[in-house]
Amino acid sequence: MGFIYQLLKKIVANRHLIYSLAKDDFKLRFAGSGLGAVWGFIQPLVTILLYWFVFQVGFRSGNARGEVPYVLWLIVGIVPWFFFNEAWNGSMNCLYEYSFLVKKVLFDIEILPIVKILSSLFVHLFFIDIIFILFASYGYYISLYNIQLIYYLLCELVFVYALALITSSIAAFIKDTVLFVGILLQIFFWTIPIVWSPDSMSGLVISILKLNPVYYLVEGFRDTFVNKVWFWEKPGDMLYFWIFISVLLYVGIWMYKRLNKYFADLL
Repeated sequence: MGFIYQLLKKIVANRHLIYSLAKDDFKLRFAGSGLGAVWGFIQPLVTILLYWFVFQVGFRSGNARGEVPYVLWLIVGIVPWFFFNEAWNGSMNCLYEYSFLVKKVLFDIEILPIVKILSSLFVHLFFIDIIFILFASYGYYISLYNIQLIYYLLCELVFVYALALITSSIAAFIKDTVLFVGILLQIFFWTIPIVWSPDSMSGLVISILKLNPVYYLVEGFRDTFVNKVWFWEKPGDMLYFWIFISVLLYVGIWMYKRLNKYFADLL
Protein backbone atom coordinates (compact mmCIF):
# COMPACT_ATOMS: atom_id res chain seq x y z
CA MET A 1 0.00 0.00 0.00
CA GLY A 2 3.06 2.24 0.03
CA PHE A 3 2.50 3.36 -3.56
CA ILE A 4 -0.99 4.61 -2.66
CA TYR A 5 0.39 6.58 0.26
CA GLN A 6 3.01 8.22 -1.96
CA LEU A 7 0.36 9.03 -4.54
CA LEU A 8 -1.88 10.67 -1.94
CA LYS A 9 1.07 12.77 -0.76
CA LYS A 10 1.64 14.02 -4.30
CA ILE A 11 -2.03 14.85 -4.73
CA VAL A 12 -2.14 16.81 -1.48
CA ALA A 13 1.11 18.62 -2.27
CA ASN A 14 -0.14 19.62 -5.74
CA ARG A 15 -3.81 20.18 -4.87
CA HIS A 16 -3.85 23.87 -5.80
CA LEU A 17 -2.13 23.22 -9.12
CA ILE A 18 -4.50 20.33 -9.90
CA TYR A 19 -7.58 22.47 -9.22
CA SER A 20 -6.24 25.38 -11.27
CA LEU A 21 -5.39 23.15 -14.23
CA ALA A 22 -8.78 21.42 -14.03
CA LYS A 23 -10.66 24.74 -14.14
CA ASP A 24 -8.61 25.89 -17.12
CA ASP A 25 -9.14 22.55 -18.85
CA PHE A 26 -12.90 22.78 -18.41
CA LYS A 27 -12.99 26.28 -19.88
CA LEU A 28 -10.68 25.44 -22.79
CA ARG A 29 -12.84 22.53 -23.91
CA PHE A 30 -15.52 24.98 -25.01
CA ALA A 31 -13.36 27.99 -25.84
CA GLY A 32 -14.55 29.79 -28.95
CA SER A 33 -18.16 28.53 -28.79
CA GLY A 34 -20.99 30.94 -28.26
CA LEU A 35 -22.44 29.25 -25.20
CA GLY A 36 -19.06 28.28 -23.79
CA ALA A 37 -19.09 25.76 -20.92
CA VAL A 38 -22.89 25.47 -21.14
CA TRP A 39 -22.35 22.90 -23.91
CA GLY A 40 -20.87 20.58 -21.31
CA PHE A 41 -24.31 20.37 -19.70
CA ILE A 42 -26.53 20.55 -22.80
CA GLN A 43 -25.28 17.38 -24.50
CA PRO A 44 -25.90 15.03 -21.53
CA LEU A 45 -29.33 16.58 -20.97
CA VAL A 46 -30.29 15.99 -24.60
CA THR A 47 -29.03 12.39 -24.38
CA ILE A 48 -31.14 11.72 -21.29
CA LEU A 49 -34.24 13.13 -22.99
CA LEU A 50 -33.55 11.08 -26.11
CA TYR A 51 -33.22 7.77 -24.24
CA TRP A 52 -36.25 8.60 -22.13
CA PHE A 53 -38.33 9.27 -25.26
CA VAL A 54 -37.15 6.13 -27.08
CA PHE A 55 -37.59 3.68 -24.21
CA GLN A 56 -40.47 5.24 -22.28
CA VAL A 57 -42.57 6.74 -25.07
CA GLY A 58 -41.46 4.76 -28.11
CA PHE A 59 -41.01 1.28 -26.60
CA ARG A 60 -43.46 1.96 -23.72
CA SER A 61 -41.07 0.42 -21.20
CA GLY A 62 -43.16 1.59 -18.28
CA ASN A 63 -41.72 1.39 -14.79
CA ALA A 64 -38.33 -0.31 -14.70
CA ARG A 65 -38.32 -0.99 -10.99
CA GLY A 66 -41.36 -1.12 -8.70
CA GLU A 67 -43.13 2.20 -8.36
CA VAL A 68 -40.28 4.41 -9.56
CA PRO A 69 -40.97 6.08 -12.94
CA TYR A 70 -38.66 5.00 -15.73
CA VAL A 71 -37.18 8.48 -16.20
CA LEU A 72 -35.93 8.46 -12.57
CA TRP A 73 -34.55 4.94 -12.88
CA LEU A 74 -32.83 5.93 -16.13
CA ILE A 75 -31.19 9.15 -14.95
CA VAL A 76 -29.75 7.49 -11.83
CA GLY A 77 -28.04 4.89 -14.00
CA ILE A 78 -26.93 7.13 -16.84
CA VAL A 79 -25.37 9.93 -14.75
CA PRO A 80 -22.47 7.81 -13.41
CA TRP A 81 -22.03 6.48 -16.93
CA PHE A 82 -21.68 10.00 -18.35
CA PHE A 83 -18.92 10.74 -15.88
CA PHE A 84 -17.11 7.44 -16.47
CA ASN A 85 -17.30 7.84 -20.24
CA GLU A 86 -16.17 11.47 -20.34
CA ALA A 87 -13.47 11.17 -17.68
CA TRP A 88 -11.86 8.08 -19.19
CA ASN A 89 -12.03 9.41 -22.73
CA GLY A 90 -10.67 12.79 -21.75
CA SER A 91 -7.81 11.49 -19.63
CA MET A 92 -6.28 9.23 -22.27
CA ASN A 93 -4.56 12.07 -24.10
CA CYS A 94 -3.48 13.94 -20.97
CA LEU A 95 0.21 13.31 -21.67
CA TYR A 96 -0.09 14.87 -25.12
CA GLU A 97 -2.19 17.81 -23.96
CA TYR A 98 0.22 18.61 -21.14
CA SER A 99 3.43 17.63 -22.89
CA PHE A 100 5.03 20.89 -21.73
CA LEU A 101 4.66 19.63 -18.14
CA VAL A 102 5.70 16.07 -18.94
CA LYS A 103 9.04 17.37 -20.20
CA LYS A 104 9.74 19.07 -16.88
CA VAL A 105 12.16 16.89 -14.92
CA LEU A 106 10.68 17.55 -11.47
CA PHE A 107 6.99 17.43 -12.39
CA ASP A 108 4.86 14.57 -10.98
CA ILE A 109 3.11 13.41 -14.12
CA GLU A 110 0.90 11.02 -12.15
CA ILE A 111 -1.34 13.98 -11.34
CA LEU A 112 -2.16 14.77 -14.99
CA PRO A 113 -5.00 12.23 -15.32
CA ILE A 114 -6.46 13.70 -12.13
CA VAL A 115 -6.67 17.10 -13.83
CA LYS A 116 -8.84 15.69 -16.64
CA ILE A 117 -10.95 13.65 -14.22
CA LEU A 118 -11.58 16.66 -11.98
CA SER A 119 -12.56 18.67 -15.05
CA SER A 120 -15.24 16.06 -15.82
CA LEU A 121 -16.30 15.98 -12.17
CA PHE A 122 -17.63 19.55 -12.39
CA VAL A 123 -20.37 18.44 -14.79
CA HIS A 124 -20.93 15.22 -12.86
CA LEU A 125 -21.72 17.10 -9.62
CA PHE A 126 -24.17 19.29 -11.54
CA PHE A 127 -26.07 16.24 -12.77
CA ILE A 128 -26.13 14.74 -9.29
CA ASP A 129 -27.94 17.92 -8.25
CA ILE A 130 -30.33 17.35 -11.17
CA ILE A 131 -31.04 13.85 -9.80
CA PHE A 132 -32.08 15.28 -6.43
CA ILE A 133 -34.25 17.94 -8.08
CA LEU A 134 -35.94 15.47 -10.43
CA PHE A 135 -36.62 12.96 -7.64
CA ALA A 136 -38.08 15.74 -5.46
CA SER A 137 -40.36 16.82 -8.32
CA TYR A 138 -41.81 13.28 -8.32
CA GLY A 139 -42.22 13.28 -4.52
CA TYR A 140 -39.10 11.28 -3.66
CA TYR A 141 -37.10 13.34 -1.19
CA ILE A 142 -33.62 13.12 0.35
CA SER A 143 -33.07 10.06 2.53
CA LEU A 144 -30.29 8.79 4.76
CA TYR A 145 -29.24 6.38 2.00
CA ASN A 146 -28.14 9.32 -0.14
CA ILE A 147 -25.12 9.88 2.11
CA GLN A 148 -23.43 6.86 0.53
CA LEU A 149 -23.03 8.91 -2.64
CA ILE A 150 -19.72 9.93 -1.06
CA TYR A 151 -18.61 6.31 -1.16
CA TYR A 152 -19.68 5.77 -4.77
CA LEU A 153 -18.05 9.01 -5.87
CA LEU A 154 -14.81 7.72 -4.36
CA CYS A 155 -15.31 4.44 -6.26
CA GLU A 156 -15.78 6.34 -9.52
CA LEU A 157 -12.72 8.53 -9.04
CA VAL A 158 -10.35 5.72 -8.10
CA PHE A 159 -11.58 3.45 -10.89
CA VAL A 160 -11.31 6.05 -13.63
CA TYR A 161 -7.92 7.19 -12.36
CA ALA A 162 -6.57 3.64 -12.44
CA LEU A 163 -7.82 3.16 -16.00
CA ALA A 164 -6.47 6.57 -17.04
CA LEU A 165 -2.97 5.73 -15.79
CA ILE A 166 -2.88 2.55 -17.85
CA THR A 167 -4.48 3.80 -21.06
CA SER A 168 -2.75 7.19 -21.17
CA SER A 169 0.66 5.54 -20.82
CA ILE A 170 -0.20 3.09 -23.61
CA ALA A 171 -1.64 5.90 -25.77
CA ALA A 172 1.74 7.67 -25.64
CA PHE A 173 3.14 4.71 -27.61
CA ILE A 174 0.05 3.52 -29.51
CA LYS A 175 -2.31 6.27 -30.66
CA ASP A 176 -4.95 3.74 -31.68
CA THR A 177 -5.60 3.18 -27.96
CA VAL A 178 -8.13 6.02 -27.97
CA LEU A 179 -10.10 4.39 -30.82
CA PHE A 180 -10.01 1.00 -29.13
CA VAL A 181 -11.32 2.44 -25.86
CA GLY A 182 -14.09 4.21 -27.79
CA ILE A 183 -15.32 0.84 -29.07
CA LEU A 184 -14.94 -0.67 -25.60
CA LEU A 185 -17.08 2.08 -24.11
CA GLN A 186 -19.86 1.33 -26.61
CA ILE A 187 -19.79 -2.32 -25.53
CA PHE A 188 -19.81 -1.31 -21.87
CA PHE A 189 -22.85 0.92 -22.34
CA TRP A 190 -25.06 -1.84 -23.73
CA THR A 191 -23.82 -4.64 -21.46
CA ILE A 192 -24.53 -2.89 -18.16
CA PRO A 193 -28.07 -2.06 -16.91
CA ILE A 194 -28.28 1.60 -17.86
CA VAL A 195 -31.33 1.59 -20.14
CA TRP A 196 -32.43 -1.99 -19.45
CA SER A 197 -33.27 -3.72 -16.18
CA PRO A 198 -31.10 -6.60 -14.88
CA ASP A 199 -34.35 -8.38 -13.97
CA SER A 200 -34.75 -9.17 -17.67
CA MET A 201 -31.58 -11.31 -17.75
CA SER A 202 -30.80 -14.78 -16.43
CA GLY A 203 -28.69 -15.20 -13.31
CA LEU A 204 -25.70 -16.58 -15.23
CA VAL A 205 -25.65 -13.67 -17.68
CA ILE A 206 -25.87 -11.14 -14.85
CA SER A 207 -23.03 -12.87 -12.99
CA ILE A 208 -20.84 -12.49 -16.06
CA LEU A 209 -21.82 -8.86 -16.66
CA LYS A 210 -21.10 -8.04 -13.02
CA LEU A 211 -17.42 -8.69 -13.70
CA ASN A 212 -17.41 -5.22 -15.27
CA PRO A 213 -16.80 -2.76 -12.38
CA VAL A 214 -18.98 -0.15 -14.12
CA TYR A 215 -21.91 -2.43 -13.30
CA TYR A 216 -21.09 -1.96 -9.61
CA LEU A 217 -21.11 1.83 -9.97
CA VAL A 218 -24.42 2.01 -11.86
CA GLU A 219 -26.15 -0.35 -9.45
CA GLY A 220 -24.59 1.55 -6.55
CA PHE A 221 -26.25 4.78 -7.65
CA ARG A 222 -29.56 2.95 -8.00
CA ASP A 223 -29.15 1.38 -4.56
CA THR A 224 -28.63 4.92 -3.23
CA PHE A 225 -31.68 6.52 -4.83
CA VAL A 226 -34.09 3.74 -5.83
CA ASN A 227 -33.46 0.42 -4.10
CA LYS A 228 -32.46 1.85 -0.68
CA VAL A 229 -29.64 -0.63 -0.12
CA TRP A 230 -26.44 0.16 1.79
CA PHE A 231 -23.17 -0.60 0.03
CA TRP A 232 -22.00 -2.91 2.83
CA GLU A 233 -25.08 -5.10 2.28
CA LYS A 234 -23.32 -6.41 -0.85
CA PRO A 235 -19.95 -7.43 0.63
CA GLY A 236 -19.04 -9.81 -2.21
CA ASP A 237 -19.54 -7.18 -4.91
CA MET A 238 -17.69 -4.57 -2.84
CA LEU A 239 -14.72 -6.89 -2.19
CA TYR A 240 -14.43 -7.85 -5.87
CA PHE A 241 -14.59 -4.19 -6.94
CA TRP A 242 -11.82 -3.01 -4.63
CA ILE A 243 -9.53 -5.96 -5.34
CA PHE A 244 -9.95 -5.38 -9.08
CA ILE A 245 -9.38 -1.63 -8.77
CA SER A 246 -6.36 -2.06 -6.49
CA VAL A 247 -4.71 -4.29 -9.07
CA LEU A 248 -5.48 -1.77 -11.84
CA LEU A 249 -4.10 1.08 -9.73
CA TYR A 250 -0.91 -0.79 -8.93
CA VAL A 251 -0.38 -1.66 -12.60
CA GLY A 252 -1.08 1.92 -13.68
CA ILE A 253 1.38 3.49 -11.25
CA TRP A 254 4.00 0.86 -12.09
CA MET A 255 3.59 1.62 -15.82
CA TYR A 256 3.96 5.37 -15.28
CA LYS A 257 7.12 4.91 -13.25
CA ARG A 258 8.58 2.38 -15.70
CA LEU A 259 7.74 4.37 -18.84
CA ASN A 260 8.27 7.88 -17.48
CA LYS A 261 11.74 8.18 -19.01
CA TYR A 262 10.32 7.59 -22.51
CA PHE A 263 7.33 9.96 -22.41
CA ALA A 264 9.26 13.18 -23.06
CA ASP A 265 10.82 11.76 -26.25
CA LEU A 266 7.51 10.49 -27.58
CA LEU A 267 5.48 13.68 -27.12
